[in-house]
Amino acid sequence: MLKVTVIGGGSTYTPELVNGFLERLAQFPLNELWLMDIDPERLDIVGGFARRMVEYKGNPFKVVLTTDQRQAVRDADYVTTQLRVGHMEARRRDEYLGLRHGLIGQETTGVGGMGKALRTIPVILKIAHDMRELAKPGAPLVNFTNPAGLVTQALSKYAPETPAVGVCNVPISARMMIIEGLEKATGKRIDLARTELKTLGLNHLSWHRGFTVDGEDVWPQVINGFIQELKGEAEPEWDPRMIEIIRMIPNYYLQYFYYTAKKLASQKKWPPSRAEEVIEVEKDLLRQYADPALKEPPADLMKRGGAYYSTVATQLLNAHYNDLGETHVVNLKNDGAIKEWPADWVLEMPATVRKSGITPIPAEPLPPAQFGLIAAVKSYELLTVEAAVHGDRDAAYQALLANPIGPQADQVQAVLDDMLETHKEHLPQFWK
Repeated sequence: MLKVTVIGGGSTYTPELVNGFLERLAQFPLNELWLMDIDPERLDIVGGFARRMVEYKGNPFKVVLTTDQRQAVRDADYVTTQLRVGHMEARRRDEYLGLRHGLIGQETTGVGGMGKALRTIPVILKIAHDMRELAKPGAPLVNFTNPAGLVTQALSKYAPETPAVGVCNVPISARMMIIEGLEKATGKRIDLARTELKTLGLNHLSWHRGFTVDGEDVWPQVINGFIQELKGEAEPEWDPRMIEIIRMIPNYYLQYFYYTAKKLASQKKWPPSRAEEVIEVEKDLLRQYADPALKEPPADLMKRGGAYYSTVATQLLNAHYNDLGETHVVNLKNDGAIKEWPADWVLEMPATVRKSGITPIPAEPLPPAQFGLIAAVKSYELLTVEAAVHGDRDAAYQALLANPIGPQADQVQAVLDDMLETHKEHLPQFWK
């Protein structure tokens, strides 16, 4: 019996995940897929569609719907989390919290990311504790919930008995972008499985710095092609001079740190914010999912974002289940892999995936220009974990103070008060 549990099963991403399991049945013989959600109406719509998808493929596994978290976790081989505390409305509030104070309002960085982390960490820790009691021994928790790295940092310290790893679609999106460029340059087809991406940093704060095809280093070709592409654009995403100097490709989310003024200017054009756009996309997706004739994920799912989500999720579980020893870019504890950096930091980096566990691959640290930013953001993350777990307002204050795109010192208390009041119903630990 192979059981996978999805906490947040009412997510509009779920049908893509179901598709991933259907495509890998020969390697990953799933028996039961449990979809758990606290929203029964949404679970009924998404879960009903998931069941039709599986039925359309001959019912190779059973789809079980439940609102009972403990029952969902019981005897699970794998638990994945893709939840959003407060739903998309909470994300919208995060965005406008930033806008009110002239700060970045985004779901994983700045004050928005902190608000989401404070709401999310206690919920994810409860899942981990339920797993320790009820899941099969050694069952991994694979967390897709943002901010993925920060949540995994909390799991590493406060639920170390539950094997946990954080996963994001950015690394695989970068791999696909690089493959596309190489195919265009060489005219040769390149299979994803033949490639490896070397990246390092934090979730949504990483730098891609190496790429191999069949073990051969092709990074000089990749980075030079990227620089030429930037130089040919009227409004390049990155300053070509910066890329020439650092010889790395920054994670897209670094734009919030490197080009803060530009991002703040774009916020002033709201509405709609990204959350408001996604709210409309999800309304349409749920309407389509409710159609009893629909048996495969609609094309509109791509509007939701999170490209290659099912590939990331199901490949990781498959590599673990089959002891493949594949290299995946994940978020997990450094544990000496980057010996110059603290061992307890959760980093986003390549790791070997085996049945016995997921192990980070030793690598050289990033240069000082990148490490300085990582150290500041990691300080913010560590303080945010303490604030979330203990309802510690002083730790929350210091987290805002440490964040490079947080408020000025004389703004911190006002922003914190606004954040805690805005999400009061989801932050009981701060209102004892």
